[in-house]
Amino acid sequence: MADLTGAQWRKSTRSSSNGGNCVEVADNLPGVVAVRDSKDPTGPALTFSPVAWRAFVAEVTERA
Repeated sequence: MADLTGAQWRKSTRSSSNGGNCVEVADNLPGVVAVRDSKDPTGPALTFSPVAWRAFVAEVTERA
């Protein structure tokens, strides 16, 4: 399990400001990108290697 102490979480610029369904991403940690549910900031987070995260984002962006 990755140590997420010091993670700087951010929401997508496309997220609404009314507390909608959003994810937050922390990509400031060495060797890991973390993703969590913005409605449950103390809940679990998924972690990815930076390479896997870039591949995921590229695939999602391509399909959008």
